[in-house]
Amino acid sequence: QEQLVESGGGSVQSGGSLRLSCAASVTFRCMDWFRQAPGKEREGVAYISSFGITRYADTVKGRFTISKDNAKNILYLQMNILKPEDTAMYYCAAGRFCDVGHWGSAALYNYWGQGPQVRASP
Repeated sequence: QEQLVESGGGSVQSGGSLRLSCAASVTFRCMDWFRQAPGKEREGVAYISSFGITRYADTVKGRFTISKDNAKNILYLQMNILKPEDTAMYYCAAGRFCDVGHWGSAALYNYWGQGPQVRASP
């Protein structure tokens, strides 16, 4: 059974760093990190394929890094220079099919992590 189990998250001051992890029970061809702030829609943050192709939302480029340990099936999101606007629930996601052109569309993903909270205070 496909499962995604997240860990990490927490609270930091603005400018701080956090790392999220997502352990997958099976190998997926592509995985994504999404986030959802209160009252806002879920948005794609970063994407990685099994070939190492990555994509980032403009709001996190240069600050966040997505990576994957293929041997362990663990997805990571290193978040640096966190800002208050990064505060949200963060979800890892995986799907049966990959579409790098629409990587930020939540509808593409079938499996979701539980969503740890990330909070960056001013």
